[in-house]
Amino acid sequence: MRIIISGAAGHMGRAVAEAARNHGVDIACRVDLHAGESGFVSDWAEVPADCADALIDFSHPSALGAILDYGARSGVPLVLATTGYSEADIAAIGKAAEKIPVFRSANMSVGIALIRKLAREAAEALGEDFDIEIIETHHNRKKDAPSGTALMLYDEMKDAAGLNREAVCGRSGKDCQRQKREIGLHAVRGGTVTGEHQVMFLGPMERVTISHSAENRAVFAEGALRAAAYLLDKAPGGRLFHG
Repeated sequence: MRIIISGAAGHMGRAVAEAARNHGVDIACRVDLHAGESGFVSDWAEVPADCADALIDFSHPSALGAILDYGARSGVPLVLATTGYSEADIAAIGKAAEKIPVFRSANMSVGIALIRKLAREAAEALGEDFDIEIIETHHNRKKDAPSGTALMLYDEMKDAAGLNREAVCGRSGKDCQRQKREIGLHAVRGGTVTGEHQVMFLGPMERVTISHSAENRAVFAEGALRAAAYLLDKAPGGRLFHG
């Protein structure tokens, strides 16, 4: 498999490159709009249309337009692992997925894929009697809050059991009594934490907690490579993206 890495000069881009080397995956091109190093391309117009089997993006939402344009002209499947997309961005990704295979997730770890399923099943089984709170912890350099993964977990549970729960991001003030149909999202930032997520179901006299800890960002790079391999034999038009 040959891949293009978008956001190649960043921490995750370099992690993908390391994972690719470990698995014998060829890196056809490294794209980074802000890279000044040799071996990196800063303009998508310089990337040949037929140089790779898949593109893995860990960059920034502002790069999405150029990436989708490249996907449209090349037909290369896209693995989009960037967070912070707007509703318009997500709509554009959905439109692109009608023409080329696209896999999008706010978190590429296999463990989080399982946590999503378990969280929804728990929300459906426990129903309105259990309050739901999501707590996420990340390093002190992370800019967005709540994390893309926390929002993804909320989306997975908000309509479970037909309850249409509302997201509440943090609580502050003198009149913050918890409402019945809400899901609290809380962001903790500090140190060098790669990523931790807890989903708490708090009911009468008992509590259920589902949690996941990423111990190294390499887990996201490994997951992105798996997603790229998954797309190789997939046709466009299916719902191959999520999160």
